[in-house]
Amino acid sequence: MKKLIRLSLGSYLLLCSLAAASASENPNQAMKPPKVLVIVREFVKPGKSGSLHQKSESAFVQAMTAANWPTHYFAADSLSGQSRTLFFAGYDSFEAWEKDNLATQANTTLSAALDSAAIADGELLSGYDTSVVVYRDDLSLRSSLSIAQMRYFEISRIVIRPGHSKEWEALVKKYISGYEKAVPDARWAVFESVYGVDNGGVFLIFTPMKSLAETDRSFVASKKFEAAMGEGEMTKMEALAASCIESDQTNVFQFNPKISYPVDAWVKADPAFWAVK
Repeated sequence: MKKLIRLSLGSYLLLCSLAAASASENPNQAMKPPKVLVIVREFVKPGKSGSLHQKSESAFVQAMTAANWPTHYFAADSLSGQSRTLFFAGYDSFEAWEKDNLATQANTTLSAALDSAAIADGELLSGYDTSVVVYRDDLSLRSSLSIAQMRYFEISRIVIRPGHSKEWEALVKKYISGYEKAVPDARWAVFESVYGVDNGGVFLIFTPMKSLAETDRSFVASKKFEAAMGEGEMTKMEALAASCIESDQTNVFQFNPKISYPVDAWVKADPAFWAVK
């Protein structure tokens, strides 16, 4: 559980409003996470990342822009682990996701453009999958924020042993209680996987950052948390973690505005970063 502890300082939810945001919204306004989050993973072949992948992905952005499509998405490239790019789109409900899919299919011009872009993009990929996760407010801490100024994020993937979900929830709530008191600016957001390759006892913890220096500070925060909880309580929590957690892994990603389709408010707030050049 050391990774879960470390993730807490300055952790902000990356995807608080991607699909629901409109061009008129204040980019500095804190917002709650989306209830439903669709995550597409593209695994890029060795030597095919960077400018090659950005060029192929720009065709998707151009198609969405030409259609003035209301659903926006965000992309991030891996800085650790297997070479891959993640794309995120948030929805208020599964019904909203369905309506977006049906509207895309009905728009023949957009569908044709997306199909053409997918053919070119597929030549660069070694794999592709889609997962759907739902926001767990009860396991999150201070998850509302504005993210237009963020640049990196960590994602921790926690796999829970079958039949131990209640223990996991109890463990996270201990962290919430402890961090609320020990680290006033700590916050995180938890999503539970329901569809795709990563479901069945899988939880994702998002930690956006303005700078990787926030990772350095998070180690200090974890020490404050441990001291506040006390050795006896930490021993109990470690035992609980060993009982309910099957595996955990954390990786860091860098925002990629060149292959994102952000809302206009983000571009206007920071055109030097978000405006596609």
